Amino acid sequence: MPEKFQNKYRIPSARLQNWDYGANGAYFITICTKEMKHFFGEIGNEKMNLNAVGALAEEYWVEIIKHFPYVELGNFQIMPNHMHGILIINKSGEFVETQLIESLQPHQEIGGFAGENNPMLSENISRIIRWYKGRCTFEMRKINESFEWHSRFHDHIIRNSDSFERIQNYIEENPSKWEDDKFFKK
Repeated sequence: MPEKFQNKYRIPSARLQNWDYGANGAYFITICTKEMKHFFGEIGNEKMNLNAVGALAEEYWVEIIKHFPYVELGNFQIMPNHMHGILIINKSGEFVETQLIESLQPHQEIGGFAGENNPMLSENISRIIRWYKGRCTFEMRKINESFEWHSRFHDHIIRNSDSFERIQNYIEENPSKWEDDKFFKK
């Protein structure tokens, strides 16, 4: 029987156990809308035609690098009911300086049930996606108040250059192969 948290059943994590999702590397991310609803626009002539909500999904994905300076973006694609993107974590250079400055700040108690394990205190994929989904949701609901993301996201650690190239191509070609996509739903 699955374990419970706060008296609710928990679904086991799909994340790779013992992997630091804040480690330098490339990550293939897929985020779906709730119930695979078409919130972002439609495919026509093998091209994604973004609506206003889809344009926000694209805008805030590009904005990730402004909020997380240790992140670079690979290819990304907004689809009718999901989005794919590659996030590249590279924590060299200014990151060390940021840590030093933060260490000079007065110590504050960390609240909440998670304490120091709060994912919003870590520089990792979960924090980036949580920011992205939250920012998008806030703005998208001004246009479509029923907008919702699926509660989770898919990730894949890209381990070599062949895999990176294959995934980059998959993302780029996704609109032209929409009807064969595993996320396809009319």
